[in-house]
Amino acid sequence: MNIKSLLLGSAAALAAVSGAQAADAIVAAEPEPMEYVRVCDAFGTGYFYIPGTETCLKIGGYVRFETSLGESTTSNTVRANGVYAPGAVRDGDKWDSFVRAQLDVTAKSDTELGTLTSVASLRFEYGADTIYSSNANTVYINEAYIQLGGFKVGRYYNPWDKGINGESDWNSGFGTTRMNSVGYFYTGSAFTAGVQVDELSRAIGAGGQNVGLEGIVSTKFGSVAFDLLGAYDFEAEAGAIRALVSAPVGPGTLQGLVVWSSGLGEDVTQAYYDRGEWALAASYAVKLSDKLTLTPGGTYIWNAEPDLDGDWGGDSAWRAGLTLDYTIVPGFVAKVTANYNETPADKFWDGFVRLDRTF
Repeated sequence: MNIKSLLLGSAAALAAVSGAQAADAIVAAEPEPMEYVRVCDAFGTGYFYIPGTETCLKIGGYVRFETSLGESTTSNTVRANGVYAPGAVRDGDKWDSFVRAQLDVTAKSDTELGTLTSVASLRFEYGADTIYSSNANTVYINEAYIQLGGFKVGRYYNPWDKGINGESDWNSGFGTTRMNSVGYFYTGSAFTAGVQVDELSRAIGAGGQNVGLEGIVSTKFGSVAFDLLGAYDFEAEAGAIRALVSAPVGPGTLQGLVVWSSGLGEDVTQAYYDRGEWALAASYAVKLSDKLTLTPGGTYIWNAEPDLDGDWGGDSAWRAGLTLDYTIVPGFVAKVTANYNETPADKFWDGFVRLDRTF
């Protein structure tokens, strides 16, 4: 009887203790769901999804150190129509260095109207001498544009920026090849075409903002690529046409271009090609190894100086040189170039040594 009572009492005590422990038990909270950054491979390498969206983002850019060698171009004469003519007066032999940090942010997403793209590219520079200052410390917008399908608007490189291999061609004018523009570009498998309207900003007292029009057609015939580009500056009442061809020849790539310009412009300089009436340039890039590419090239310009009415006339100009590109390690490249130049005003050597770390 005593044993039975003892067993019943022990069982009751254990049940009470178990109930008390169950009441005091701590329940661990479920961890919050975590969304890791996902790789986006829909638009090429380097993109990732912005968490919580279907927008793909890519961050890149480069850091550059460059030393230019040759005669100074910081001193310039002024043509009769108010246009600076680089190279007309030089200060003698010198060397000059500058550094640049460029940050590029690209966002892309698919929509029912095509790919929506935005690009923001900023440059931070120190040491680039100009005719106004020395060792300037500047920050500026390199590119900033929005593109939906073929429609493109903003500040971006226009088709005149596309040149040939090497650093010995005068493929565009003295002015910028980036403008505020609105354009539409069709891209096919072997044929592309585009048209854009440019805002041509003039100096104060020279007409303000005006309009330019560009059109380009590009095609490929097997391994041969061909571009035809035309542009017209309505205020200057002058325009230019450029044809560019590229083809593999032997161990390298042969490229050539020809430019015709209708005139400089009587009151303001035309925006597209102001170096001369005709220009012919060529280059041949030979890849000597996985790391080393050598590119000789040159340009010849007929009627390189305008008269007072903005029509072409005067002497010719030409340059010839050699460019070396060397990949030190992946993401770190060196470029060295040297050119001999003859203009109606001067004969001189120039070139640069450049180091780029891309990311």
